[in-house]
Amino acid sequence: MTRHEIALKKLAEGTVIPATPLALDNNRNLNEKGLRLLMNYYLASGAGGIATAVHTTQFEIRKPEIALFEPVLKIVSEEIDKFEKENNTVIVKVAGVCGPKEQATKEAELAKKYGYDAVLLSPGGLNHLSEDEMIERTKAVAAIMPVIGFYLQTAVGGRVFSYNYWERLCAIDNVVAIKCASFNRYQTLEVVRAAAMSERSDKVTLYTGNDDNIVIDLLTKYKFNKNGKSVVKAFEGGLLGHWSVWTNNVVNMFKMLKAEKDKDTISTELLTLAAEVTDANSAFFDTANGFAGCIAGLHEVLRRQGLMENILCLNPDETLSAGQLEEIDRVYRAYPHLNDDAFIKENIDSWKSRV
Repeated sequence: MTRHEIALKKLAEGTVIPATPLALDNNRNLNEKGLRLLMNYYLASGAGGIATAVHTTQFEIRKPEIALFEPVLKIVSEEIDKFEKENNTVIVKVAGVCGPKEQATKEAELAKKYGYDAVLLSPGGLNHLSEDEMIERTKAVAAIMPVIGFYLQTAVGGRVFSYNYWERLCAIDNVVAIKCASFNRYQTLEVVRAAAMSERSDKVTLYTGNDDNIVIDLLTKYKFNKNGKSVVKAFEGGLLGHWSVWTNNVVNMFKMLKAEKDKDTISTELLTLAAEVTDANSAFFDTANGFAGCIAGLHEVLRRQGLMENILCLNPDETLSAGQLEEIDRVYRAYPHLNDDAFIKENIDSWKSRV
């Protein structure tokens, strides 16, 4: 198999894919060494894939006056290439793609140029388009690159799609996965059902993006009746902004959850773990203030660990909300078993020497 085929097989089997932040210097310019340091952290943590140019990377990278979309794709791809060569492995490269059809196809072409394996096709900012137009846009991008469909929560610019939309999306050749980040149980169930009922069910892998329900999503087997037969569909991996922090522990947790899902019974301790992860996410993502500080919150965790110099975002107005710092302090105290501070302290000097 080619490298690309191995990557798509890995994506189909399910893996840990953190959504990468953007490292900036104190003048809000790209901190290239800082971004490379972050990549070394995620790769050393055991992530099976990296997603960049996504919401956590900040959509402003596409603005002409900022123009960081292509540089970010290049840097992340280079660090993955280096890691693959040194470790004789393959890491799934995912690039975020957004905007109307013309913009999305151009971004997909750039992702292809830099050796990415799939694109996460965001529906954000396109609520004026019909579902028919959104399907045609997906087909246009899928003609260039394998596509990961995306259910984006309404709180950060997404929209509610019909069940029929997901049926049609699953039917598109080269749609290889769907990230469900609706933050809604009913809508999540519709995506899973559409994928399970699809004639391409075995070709569409489900990834949780529901940062409010990570553990339960990864533990649940969904069963449906299809032509008199029981069919099972499940979330096989995660592509999450939350996983851009405490990533080494995330990888260990993911392996454990995959093993637990195949057992007949689920320990109540895992339900407790689910609540702990959701509580930590609430602090990082600033749910108390409608997700206003979600990116800055992740930056703050990485800053504490020495992986980022500051918490700056490209938009000067995007920062921690009032009370968010105290919430991050609280969950750090409450769930010390979830962080990977010791892992980072042990390895950070080595990573810094490589960038």
